[in-house]
Amino acid sequence: MDSKNLKKIAFITGVTGQDGSYLAELLLEKGYEVHGLVRRSSTFNRGRIEHLRQKNPSDKNKFELHYGDLLDFQSIDDLIASIRPNEIYNLAAQSHVAISFKTSEYTSQVNALGPLRILQSIVANGLNETCRFYQASTSEMFGKVMEIPQTEKTPFYPRSPYGIAKVSAHWTTINYRETLNVFACNGIMFNHESPRRGENFVSRKITLSLASILAGKQEKIFLGNLNARRDWGYAKEYVEGMWLTLQQPKPDDFVFSTGQQFCVRDFVQEAFGLCGFDIAWRGSGSSEVGFDKNTARILVEVNPSLYRPAEVDTLIGDSRKAQNILNWKPKTPFKKLVHLMVESDLKKVGLDPKKFLKDCKTNN
Repeated sequence: MDSKNLKKIAFITGVTGQDGSYLAELLLEKGYEVHGLVRRSSTFNRGRIEHLRQKNPSDKNKFELHYGDLLDFQSIDDLIASIRPNEIYNLAAQSHVAISFKTSEYTSQVNALGPLRILQSIVANGLNETCRFYQASTSEMFGKVMEIPQTEKTPFYPRSPYGIAKVSAHWTTINYRETLNVFACNGIMFNHESPRRGENFVSRKITLSLASILAGKQEKIFLGNLNARRDWGYAKEYVEGMWLTLQQPKPDDFVFSTGQQFCVRDFVQEAFGLCGFDIAWRGSGSSEVGFDKNTARILVEVNPSLYRPAEVDTLIGDSRKAQNILNWKPKTPFKKLVHLMVESDLKKVGLDPKKFLKDCKTNN
C-alpha cells in the first residue's frame, strides 16, 4: 500500500481528549481532512477542540465531528463506511486506572472490544489495503514490571482492569495485522502530560491544586501513592509519534517514552518549588505530609482511599526503536513540562504567572 497516493482523511476516536486534540491540530496542519468521534452526553466537553471548530473549514483544512460510541458497532461501522478514512487513530478509552477497578466490565467493553469493533469495520468495509489503524496502547500493560526499562518485547503483567483491557486490544491489533493484512500498529505510550491533561490525573491534579492554593481557593492537596515512579513526557510530542507510526512502509509497534523517571513526590516538589514553596516531608505511608519549610504550613496529605488495589510501582520506557526507525525523540525535559502545566493552571484560576513563577531551568 502506497500511502503517498491516498487522499489524506483521518478518523480520530477520543478527539475531545488531550491526545485527540493535539493530534487533530497536527493533522490539520499537515493538510488532512479530519473527522472526530464524539459521544452524546448531557455535558458539553469540547473545550480542547473548540478553537479548531471555529476555523472556517476548507478543502485542505477540514474538521468535522460525528456522534457515535465505541460500544455500538453499528454507529462505528456506519461512520467508517461513510468517511472511508485512510488513517484511524483509536484514542478513545475509559482512561482512569483507579476507576477501572469499579467499572471493570464497562472498561473492558470500551478499551478491549472498542478497538475490535473498529478493526472489524475496517475489514467489513474492504479497507484492509487502504486504511491504516493506530491503537493507543499504554505502559500500564507492563504493570508489575518484568524488566527495567520496558521495551516492545517486555512481557506484560497488568495490575488493573484498565491494563488488562489494553493488553487485549494490543494483541487484537497484532492479530488483525498478522491474519487479515490490516496495517495495524500499537503505540505503547508512557505517561504523557500537558496543560490539556484531565484534571483527575495526578500530574494535572498537582498543578491545578497548586494554582488553587495560591488563589486562596484550596487549603491543601490530597494524593495517593507518593512513591509511584513514572516516565513523564509531553503529550504534544507524543502525538507526532502516533502519526509517524502510520507513515512507515510496514506496520509495527513502538514504545514512546523519555527514559527518565520521577516519582509523584518529585512532581509535587518541582511544581510547588516553581512558585516559591520549599516542600519537605515527614511521616511515612498514609501519615506522610508535605509542608513548606518556610512557613511550616502543611500543603500535601496522603488519602489512603486514593491508593489502587494493586499498585504499579515503577514504569520507565526505552524508546530507542522509535528513535531509530521513526526518527522520533522526546524534546521537553521534565522541569519544562511541569513549568508549562503550572503556568497554564495559574492562568486558569485568574493569576498572573509572572508574579508567581520562578525561572525554569530545563536541563532535565
